[in-house]
Amino acid sequence: MVAAIAYFTMGSDLGQTGIPVEFVRSNPKVSGMGTNQNREIFYVRYIDWTITTPLLLLDLLLTAGLPWPTVLYTILLDEIMIITGLIGALVQSSYKWGYFVFGMTAFLWVAFTVTITARQYAGTLGTDISKTYTICGVWTIFLWFLYPIAWGLCEGGNVISPDSEAVFYGILDILAKPVFGALLLWGHRGIDPARLGLHIRDYHEHSSDVSDRNLTHHAEKSNGGATTTNGGTVADATV
Repeated sequence: MVAAIAYFTMGSDLGQTGIPVEFVRSNPKVSGMGTNQNREIFYVRYIDWTITTPLLLLDLLLTAGLPWPTVLYTILLDEIMIITGLIGALVQSSYKWGYFVFGMTAFLWVAFTVTITARQYAGTLGTDISKTYTICGVWTIFLWFLYPIAWGLCEGGNVISPDSEAVFYGILDILAKPVFGALLLWGHRGIDPARLGLHIRDYHEHSSDVSDRNLTHHAEKSNGGATTTNGGTVADATV
């Protein structure tokens, strides 16, 4: 819904402002508009990302069973990444690249957490969970590495036109949001949320049923031996 509203706004040529370009190009499609050679900066896109990317990260990191403090500081870094990208896009001078560096630093920290730290946690939860997390995690970070390239070619370097920018970001958003969501849902189809430390009650279940199921799960984890899961046999780990 949030992304749909953002794209409706951009398709209506709203949610944008003109910023004088730092690099004036000879191509009339990217030389800028008006006498001040302004480029359209769609700030509504960043509002969309500020809301949706933390939700994507939350879904992904909960799949790995990460501790909540790690999840929260990773989401904070993601917000820093988006906000510095927006500030950099709105800055007219070369200082924009300083904000780009700040954003990339935050992104690399997020990438490290997703690809290294969280993958280690997921590996202790079973082969099925590890496989689902690895597929979705690699998919996400690969696509997210393409966003700074798009930023450098669009808001940063003024190399490609706003129309091409919309296509570039649009394709990335489709792959990073609905396609990611489909992969994650498919991977979760046989995974009990209790194995991830999540205690979710269906509408037809009583609280006592959920408590009994969670007690059984914790008892299996604390018996000191290996636990057999749908994805194979895994060693117990305390998260």
